[in-house]
Amino acid sequence: MDITTLEQLCLTWGERVAALTPAQWTTPTRLPEWTVQDLVAHMAPDKQVLDFLRGERVESPTVTSGAQWLRIFNEPGGAAHTLADDVAEQAQQCSVIGPEALVRHFAEDGPAMLDELRDADPAAGLVHPVLGTVSFQALTDTMIVEATTHLLDLIDAIGGDAPPEPGLRRTVEILSAVADPVAFIEAATGRSHTPVLPVMR
Repeated sequence: MDITTLEQLCLTWGERVAALTPAQWTTPTRLPEWTVQDLVAHMAPDKQVLDFLRGERVESPTVTSGAQWLRIFNEPGGAAHTLADDVAEQAQQCSVIGPEALVRHFAEDGPAMLDELRDADPAAGLVHPVLGTVSFQALTDTMIVEATTHLLDLIDAIGGDAPPEPGLRRTVEILSAVADPVAFIEAATGRSHTPVLPVMR
Protein backbone atom coordinates (compact mmCIF):
# COMPACT_ATOMS: atom_id res chain seq x y z
CA MET A 1 0.00 0.00 0.00
CA ASP A 2 1.21 3.47 -0.82
CA ILE A 3 1.04 4.83 2.71
CA THR A 4 3.89 7.26 2.07
CA THR A 5 1.89 9.06 -0.62
CA LEU A 6 -1.22 9.13 1.57
CA GLU A 7 0.87 10.49 4.46
CA GLN A 8 2.18 13.31 2.25
CA LEU A 9 -1.37 14.20 1.30
CA CYS A 10 -2.55 14.10 4.92
CA LEU A 11 0.31 16.36 6.00
CA THR A 12 -0.53 18.78 3.20
CA TRP A 13 -4.18 18.83 4.23
CA GLY A 14 -3.23 19.39 7.85
CA GLU A 15 -0.94 22.29 6.99
CA ARG A 16 -3.46 23.91 4.66
CA VAL A 17 -6.34 23.54 7.11
CA ALA A 18 -4.32 24.92 10.04
CA ALA A 19 -3.48 28.02 7.98
CA LEU A 20 -7.03 28.87 6.85
CA THR A 21 -8.25 32.36 7.68
CA PRO A 22 -11.78 33.01 9.02
CA ALA A 23 -12.83 34.31 5.59
CA GLN A 24 -11.43 31.23 3.83
CA TRP A 25 -13.39 28.83 6.03
CA THR A 26 -16.63 30.32 4.68
CA THR A 27 -15.52 30.55 1.04
CA PRO A 28 -17.79 28.67 -1.41
CA THR A 29 -16.22 25.80 -3.37
CA ARG A 30 -17.01 24.49 -6.83
CA LEU A 31 -18.99 21.70 -5.17
CA PRO A 32 -22.57 23.02 -5.16
CA GLU A 33 -23.53 24.46 -1.76
CA TRP A 34 -20.28 23.30 -0.11
CA THR A 35 -18.13 25.84 1.71
CA VAL A 36 -14.46 25.22 2.48
CA GLN A 37 -15.52 24.27 6.01
CA ASP A 38 -17.90 21.61 4.62
CA LEU A 39 -15.13 20.29 2.37
CA VAL A 40 -12.69 20.09 5.28
CA ALA A 41 -15.30 18.32 7.41
CA HIS A 42 -15.79 15.77 4.62
CA MET A 43 -12.05 15.06 4.53
CA ALA A 44 -11.29 15.18 8.26
CA PRO A 45 -9.99 11.87 9.69
CA ASP A 46 -12.39 11.82 12.63
CA LYS A 47 -13.34 9.16 15.16
CA GLN A 48 -15.80 7.57 12.72
CA VAL A 49 -12.93 6.93 10.30
CA LEU A 50 -10.88 5.31 13.07
CA ASP A 51 -13.83 3.18 14.19
CA PHE A 52 -14.28 1.97 10.60
CA LEU A 53 -10.59 1.05 10.26
CA ARG A 54 -10.76 -0.86 13.54
CA GLY A 55 -13.85 -2.75 12.44
CA GLU A 56 -14.43 -6.40 11.64
CA ARG A 57 -11.68 -7.90 9.44
CA VAL A 58 -12.34 -10.16 6.47
CA GLU A 59 -9.76 -12.38 4.77
CA SER A 60 -11.00 -12.28 1.17
CA PRO A 61 -12.72 -8.96 0.41
CA THR A 62 -14.62 -8.63 -2.84
CA VAL A 63 -13.34 -5.15 -3.76
CA THR A 64 -9.56 -5.28 -3.99
CA SER A 65 -8.45 -2.10 -5.78
CA GLY A 66 -9.27 1.57 -5.84
CA ALA A 67 -10.19 1.38 -9.51
CA GLN A 68 -12.71 -1.39 -8.82
CA TRP A 69 -14.12 0.58 -5.88
CA LEU A 70 -14.57 3.73 -7.97
CA ARG A 71 -15.96 1.82 -10.95
CA ILE A 72 -18.71 0.28 -8.83
CA PHE A 73 -19.38 3.44 -6.86
CA ASN A 74 -19.69 5.64 -9.95
CA GLU A 75 -21.60 3.38 -12.30
CA PRO A 76 -24.98 4.75 -13.49
CA GLY A 77 -27.33 4.56 -10.55
CA GLY A 78 -24.41 3.80 -8.23
CA ALA A 79 -23.81 5.14 -4.76
CA ALA A 80 -21.93 8.22 -5.98
CA HIS A 81 -25.20 9.36 -7.55
CA THR A 82 -27.83 7.99 -5.18
CA LEU A 83 -26.01 9.06 -2.01
CA ALA A 84 -24.69 12.44 -3.20
CA ASP A 85 -27.25 14.45 -1.24
CA ASP A 86 -26.64 12.36 1.89
CA VAL A 87 -22.87 12.88 1.62
CA ALA A 88 -23.35 16.64 1.26
CA GLU A 89 -25.72 16.75 4.23
CA GLN A 90 -23.31 14.72 6.35
CA ALA A 91 -20.43 17.07 5.47
CA GLN A 92 -22.50 20.07 6.46
CA GLN A 93 -23.56 18.44 9.73
CA CYS A 94 -19.98 17.48 10.58
CA SER A 95 -18.75 20.99 9.81
CA VAL A 96 -20.71 22.51 12.70
CA ILE A 97 -18.03 21.41 15.18
CA GLY A 98 -16.06 24.41 13.91
CA PRO A 99 -12.59 25.14 12.54
CA GLU A 100 -10.59 24.44 15.72
CA ALA A 101 -12.03 20.94 16.14
CA LEU A 102 -11.57 20.16 12.45
CA VAL A 103 -7.93 21.22 12.63
CA ARG A 104 -7.46 18.89 15.63
CA HIS A 105 -8.82 15.94 13.64
CA PHE A 106 -5.99 16.32 11.14
CA ALA A 107 -3.36 16.88 13.84
CA GLU A 108 -4.46 14.15 16.26
CA ASP A 109 -6.58 11.57 14.43
CA GLY A 110 -4.69 11.76 11.12
CA PRO A 111 -1.54 10.06 12.47
CA ALA A 112 -3.66 7.42 14.20
CA MET A 113 -5.44 6.70 10.90
CA LEU A 114 -2.12 6.26 9.12
CA ASP A 115 -0.85 3.94 11.87
CA GLU A 116 -3.92 1.73 11.45
CA LEU A 117 -3.29 1.48 7.70
CA ARG A 118 0.44 0.75 8.13
CA ASP A 119 -0.36 -2.15 10.45
CA ALA A 120 -2.96 -3.66 8.11
CA ASP A 121 -2.47 -6.46 5.59
CA PRO A 122 -3.17 -4.89 2.16
CA ALA A 123 -5.01 -8.02 1.01
CA ALA A 124 -7.22 -8.22 4.09
CA GLY A 125 -10.28 -6.07 4.34
CA LEU A 126 -13.21 -4.59 6.15
CA VAL A 127 -16.97 -4.72 5.95
CA HIS A 128 -18.19 -1.70 3.97
CA PRO A 129 -21.75 -0.36 4.31
CA VAL A 130 -22.19 0.08 0.54
CA LEU A 131 -19.66 -2.15 -1.24
CA GLY A 132 -19.87 -5.27 0.90
CA THR A 133 -16.23 -5.91 1.74
CA VAL A 134 -13.17 -3.89 0.67
CA SER A 135 -9.43 -4.50 0.98
CA PHE A 136 -7.05 -2.16 2.75
CA GLN A 137 -5.32 -1.74 -0.61
CA ALA A 138 -8.55 -0.54 -2.19
CA LEU A 139 -9.24 1.70 0.79
CA THR A 140 -5.79 3.32 0.63
CA ASP A 141 -6.04 3.86 -3.13
CA THR A 142 -9.45 5.48 -2.78
CA MET A 143 -8.29 7.71 0.07
CA ILE A 144 -5.42 8.95 -2.14
CA VAL A 145 -7.86 9.80 -4.93
CA GLU A 146 -10.23 11.55 -2.52
CA ALA A 147 -7.45 13.49 -0.80
CA THR A 148 -5.95 14.63 -4.10
CA THR A 149 -9.22 15.47 -5.84
CA HIS A 150 -10.63 17.42 -2.90
CA LEU A 151 -7.32 19.20 -2.39
CA LEU A 152 -7.74 20.45 -5.96
CA ASP A 153 -11.24 21.61 -4.95
CA LEU A 154 -9.71 23.49 -2.00
CA ILE A 155 -7.03 25.07 -4.22
CA ASP A 156 -9.69 26.13 -6.71
CA ALA A 157 -11.55 27.90 -3.90
CA ILE A 158 -8.72 29.67 -2.08
CA GLY A 159 -5.54 29.15 -4.10
CA GLY A 160 -2.27 27.60 -2.99
CA ASP A 161 0.35 25.16 -4.20
CA ALA A 162 -0.50 22.08 -6.24
CA PRO A 163 -1.00 18.76 -4.41
CA PRO A 164 2.11 16.63 -3.84
CA GLU A 165 3.38 15.15 -7.10
CA PRO A 166 3.15 11.50 -5.89
CA GLY A 167 -0.52 12.04 -5.05
CA LEU A 168 -1.22 13.48 -8.49
CA ARG A 169 0.58 10.61 -10.25
CA ARG A 170 -1.06 7.88 -8.20
CA THR A 171 -4.49 9.45 -8.67
CA VAL A 172 -3.96 9.52 -12.44
CA GLU A 173 -2.98 5.84 -12.38
CA ILE A 174 -6.05 4.84 -10.40
CA LEU A 175 -8.54 6.96 -12.36
CA SER A 176 -7.20 5.79 -15.72
CA ALA A 177 -7.71 2.20 -14.57
CA VAL A 178 -11.41 2.83 -13.83
CA ALA A 179 -12.31 3.12 -17.52
CA ASP A 180 -12.39 0.15 -19.88
CA PRO A 181 -8.71 -0.19 -20.85
CA VAL A 182 -9.28 -0.57 -24.59
CA ALA A 183 -11.71 2.34 -24.73
CA PHE A 184 -9.31 4.50 -22.71
CA ILE A 185 -6.30 3.72 -24.91
CA GLU A 186 -8.28 4.27 -28.11
CA ALA A 187 -9.54 7.65 -26.85
CA ALA A 188 -6.21 8.75 -25.37
CA THR A 189 -4.39 8.03 -28.63
CA GLY A 190 -6.99 9.78 -30.79
CA ARG A 191 -8.17 6.57 -32.44
CA SER A 192 -11.67 6.90 -31.04
CA HIS A 193 -13.97 9.82 -30.23
CA THR A 194 -16.13 7.73 -27.93
CA PRO A 195 -16.07 9.56 -24.57
CA VAL A 196 -14.54 7.64 -21.67
CA LEU A 197 -14.47 10.48 -19.13
CA PRO A 198 -15.50 11.33 -16.50
CA VAL A 199 -14.98 8.09 -14.60
CA MET A 200 -16.17 9.45 -11.25
CA ARG A 201 -18.73 11.95 -10.08
